[in-house]
Amino acid sequence: MNELAETLENVFGFYSFRPGQEEIINHLMQKKKLLAVMPTGAGKSLCFQLPALLFENQTIVVSPLLALMDDQVIGLKDLGVKAERVHSGMTELKREQVWEDFKNKKIKILYISPESLMRNEMISAIKPLNISMFVVDEAHCISKWGSDFRREYELLKELQNHFPEAVISAFTATADEETRSDINNKLTNGKGKIFLYGFNRPNLSLAVQQKTKNWKAQLFEFLENRKNQSGIVYCLSQKLTEQCSEFLKSEGFNAYPFHAGLDTQVKIETQNKFMTEDNVVVCATIAFGMGIDKADVRYIVHISLPSSMEAFYQEIGRAGRDGLEADTLLIFGLQDLFQRKRFIDMSDADDSFKIKEHKRLDALIAYCDSATCRRQTLLSYFKETCETCGKCDNCLNPPQMIEGTEYAQMVLSAVYRTGQYFGSGHIVDILRGVLSDKVKAKGHDTIKTFGVGETATADFWKIFIRQMVSANYLLINIQSYGALQITPKGEMVLRGEDEYFYRKIEFNQPKKEKRIKPETIDTETLDDEKELFSALKSKRLELARKRRVPAYIIFPDATLHQMLLHKPQTIGEMGKLNGVGPQKLEKYGEAFLSIITNEKYSND
Repeated sequence: MNELAETLENVFGFYSFRPGQEEIINHLMQKKKLLAVMPTGAGKSLCFQLPALLFENQTIVVSPLLALMDDQVIGLKDLGVKAERVHSGMTELKREQVWEDFKNKKIKILYISPESLMRNEMISAIKPLNISMFVVDEAHCISKWGSDFRREYELLKELQNHFPEAVISAFTATADEETRSDINNKLTNGKGKIFLYGFNRPNLSLAVQQKTKNWKAQLFEFLENRKNQSGIVYCLSQKLTEQCSEFLKSEGFNAYPFHAGLDTQVKIETQNKFMTEDNVVVCATIAFGMGIDKADVRYIVHISLPSSMEAFYQEIGRAGRDGLEADTLLIFGLQDLFQRKRFIDMSDADDSFKIKEHKRLDALIAYCDSATCRRQTLLSYFKETCETCGKCDNCLNPPQMIEGTEYAQMVLSAVYRTGQYFGSGHIVDILRGVLSDKVKAKGHDTIKTFGVGETATADFWKIFIRQMVSANYLLINIQSYGALQITPKGEMVLRGEDEYFYRKIEFNQPKKEKRIKPETIDTETLDDEKELFSALKSKRLELARKRRVPAYIIFPDATLHQMLLHKPQTIGEMGKLNGVGPQKLEKYGEAFLSIITNEKYSND
């Protein structure tokens, strides 16, 4: 057995590498720079942790959030690795002790924030240590084209100048072509090899719904059978996170809000509950997520439109990190689109940046309105292809495309006859013949199109108009407070020179059957073993609380499923399970084995 395989088995408890891991590790072992883009759940952390253990000198990992550092270090320590972190959440005495231990070579891997690392005094103190490798985790933060740009990360471009002999490596799960180039140029002057292992997450199901007035009912329909699962509901505003969590609590969910305006201690407590308990749903802004490395998040819901395709991919990537089935749902409406466009145009960025951000947002809208396989549409943005997934909403229930030229002409006529100065709400009132104060004040109850669409609901017209915007027959003019304006494509339909087809509008989406990967564990087996599974999870939670670590640090669900499938009868058999290495076997093996071998759970 070679040194890599031996370390993989004896330290991490795995008997084979996942796709891409070995190639990246071999490149680093040759002391070569790289940028690795790997899908969430592909095991990118191991790609730098394993070489760090084999290098002669120490490794420094630059990490963006305290929670992310804590989780990684806790996990490594549980494997017997000499790892530590330095961050503002620790006492000064503790930070000083960690730094002394690092200087004295008692720590092999040190996690640190970019702000702390790039201080002049810290750089001077590190130089004599001959660091073997610097790892920039969540590397998209270094690029202004990334979904979570942080200006502090830009300072890291000086690392190669301060430490020319060290290996500079960067890892991320989300980076389009422009972002990858920007990261590589800043960290390695373009000399790092780029490893791109795909964005496909086959275990995630994808679905989109048109937002109605009653978004709470839509959310509840999706979540009603998930009260015993962990998940995240992403919201656009702090106020919406509060409303969402209050609603879910009233329906019996273990729900909590999370946003930047909350007290620090409240956020810490919420995050701890999410990490250590099995049934917590967090209603959050994007302030929650990047630092969360919880393996068994079973669903991600967006009740507001994300900022871009990259942000969307990054956020749904927090589900199903254990490789088991997880579901995602995006619910959005025209108002979300207006808000996102307004955020871009009101930013202090230059015009070229705003143009590209609008294009990124347009790509997400195209995904939402796609009538074909969601996975194919998502991957095409990242220049990848795949077979139809067979599990997204469009694959399970192909949308019906309806000829809607007459409806489109009604909308376009109303927009044209009101001077292209009004938003969708006003246009819908005109179409439905609603005598609002604004309609009467503007005299729009006298125009030819007033009331021509009275047989359709307001929700129908709002969704219909949003589809026209998404398909570029109408545009939203931010400078004119969201006024709808007709594009050249729309003019052709208005003149009768082209037809318009729209995706059938349905407000009650049929539920799809939840699937579990057959190569892990099937539904029938999981149902038959539910008592044993519950007992194993209870033991895991008990051990996690004693050690004050997240439950998945003890064992992820995937390893518990292995126990259900194989029912080891001896410590030796337990040690052969994937994910049960020597350290975990010694610490937890007997505790779980005693449950499995209990006659109470025998099927014989």
